[in-house]
Amino acid sequence: MGTLSRRHLCLTFLLLCVLASIAFLHISQDLFHNPLDLPILFRDRRRGTGRVAIVCLSGTPVSPNASSPYSTHPASLSGAWTISPDGRFGNQMGQYATLLALAQINGRQAFILPTMHATLAPVFRITLPVLAPEVDRDTPWRTLDLHDWMSEEYAHLQEPLLKLTGYPCSWTFFHHVRDQIRREFTLHGHLRDKAQDFLRRLRLPGTGAAPSTFVGVHVRRGDYLEVMPHHWKGVVGDGAYLQQAMDWFRARHEAPIFVVTSNGMDWCRQNIDASRGDVIFAGDGQEGSPGRDFALLTQCNHTIMTIGTFGFWAAYLAGGDTVYLANFTLPDSSFLKIFKPEAAFLPEWVGINADLSPLLKLPRRYFGIV
Repeated sequence: MGTLSRRHLCLTFLLLCVLASIAFLHISQDLFHNPLDLPILFRDRRRGTGRVAIVCLSGTPVSPNASSPYSTHPASLSGAWTISPDGRFGNQMGQYATLLALAQINGRQAFILPTMHATLAPVFRITLPVLAPEVDRDTPWRTLDLHDWMSEEYAHLQEPLLKLTGYPCSWTFFHHVRDQIRREFTLHGHLRDKAQDFLRRLRLPGTGAAPSTFVGVHVRRGDYLEVMPHHWKGVVGDGAYLQQAMDWFRARHEAPIFVVTSNGMDWCRQNIDASRGDVIFAGDGQEGSPGRDFALLTQCNHTIMTIGTFGFWAAYLAGGDTVYLANFTLPDSSFLKIFKPEAAFLPEWVGINADLSPLLKLPRRYFGIV
């Protein structure tokens, strides 16, 4: 027991040293950039922070314009928070953004784990510090499994050493710090430049002129083809939905070009009508190295997404107009217990209802009903 206590004391001391070093670096940077601004050492929380909009969903959505007293940049950060890096690229983007936002609201220092850094750092210029594996292993974390929407209790968490779990990817967690999230998810220059060079080389059909409007299209296929109908009584985007979505943009924007990426590019080529010459099948479908496809989507002006976090993040970072697949499960799907559409899609985004008729043709045993 004595050996265990000494080990914990050593780890705690190491963690405090890391936090002190981070605090010293922040202060040093501020003093370097503001050498005459002495009050920076003793910030007043009321100075330059204002009130921010944090949306908390408990059942009925709250207006995104509702004010909240929580500061997005507390004067001092203490403790250590992290999050389990589960899932793939889009999942871990959601986990990163949620950790950053919740840690700031609660005045805690956020750390990411090496697995998340290895996933996101090759694509983005992320800044959260990385926690050493041995510190993660031996820290006496309290854990909290998050549901996928902001709740009031998440703004009043008292645990100094907290590991978040789950698959949060709701704008209600982090939209109040959107500019900061966009900075964290800034593409590395070589990825941005390659994507922009690809788009610059595209030409409009007929005239050969350079297009002025690019619409990124992300089509989620892969494992969702089995997971959605079998486990969630849902569908993925079909050809009819994608045609409706592209027609929506054609009716509102002059001569748009549609840049298609997917983890099922063969299906896209067979099911998306490219006869007008305004559809470019650009994706490489490499799920293990998603940087190229993601960069292409974010450098477009607007977005068409089907389902999934990859498409959400492409739309969130691209800005512009977004069309998404709405009502893609049956009303009695258990998916709706963990997924709130009003927390998943920004209010200004445009939803087009999915065609659920293929689900109605499946035998009852397909859903585990005998």
